[in-house]
Amino acid sequence: MFRYRSAEHRIEVFKTWYGPLLKAFAALEPAAQSALEADLKALIARFDRSGGTSMVVPGEYLEVVVARR
Repeated sequence: MFRYRSAEHRIEVFKTWYGPLLKAFAALEPAAQSALEADLKALIARFDRSGGTSMVVPGEYLEVVVARR
């Protein structure tokens, strides 16, 4: 589970420290940045399981391990 104080907090952390999102925001004009942030907030809200007190979003991933024999 990803846990943050709020959707805004998660977005701010990723805009500051996560390369792909940092670069995406840097490449956009202010109006497009606002639109992207609104889309991210809507996506987070769709999966948020906190009940409105913070932000709790499940984080699933696929791990593949290849072994050479």
